[in-house]
Amino acid sequence: MIKDILKIADEKMNKTIESLKRDLGSMKAGRANPAMLDRIEAEYYGAMTPLNQLANISIPEPRIIAIQPWDKGAFKAIEKAILKSDLGINPSSDGELIRLIIPELTEETRKNIVKNVKKAGEDSKVAIRSIRRDCNDKIKALKKDSDLSEDEIKKAEDDIQKRTDNFIKEIDKIVDAKEKEIMSI
Repeated sequence: MIKDILKIADEKMNKTIESLKRDLGSMKAGRANPAMLDRIEAEYYGAMTPLNQLANISIPEPRIIAIQPWDKGAFKAIEKAILKSDLGINPSSDGELIRLIIPELTEETRKNIVKNVKKAGEDSKVAIRSIRRDCNDKIKALKKDSDLSEDEIKKAEDDIQKRTDNFIKEIDKIVDAKEKEIMSI
């Protein structure tokens, strides 16, 4: 029973880390990154479709994202979706290719992005601690319902705490790396 609780905790905590990495990957850091487009969807034949399913996305230069739609009919829908997104970048196109030129970030913009990165990190830490609390509650419920010893319960709670500490350290490393990436010119 305890092993199952620990396994579920690991899975949930890993998902939290993956979600943080995905969120941070979509934040612009002054250089082109295809992950910036991951959350953008365009209306294509009446359905909202992710851009990576409508076009080839490449990085020909460090500050340019090139989007080449597979179907010319999706061209206007992709441009419209980019304009409506929170990217704040105007697409330029030549009929064959849509280009997004990533502007250099100002010091103030960098600081605002770092604030958002730190907030995402704190939100992830809260999620990890919430998972720890849920697991501890399940372990305490086991204590009442089964014949587990106090030592087994204590060891399980210590295991949960160690895992929590390790995941929080990993979140700190990820946030620090993203902060350095953003603040480097």
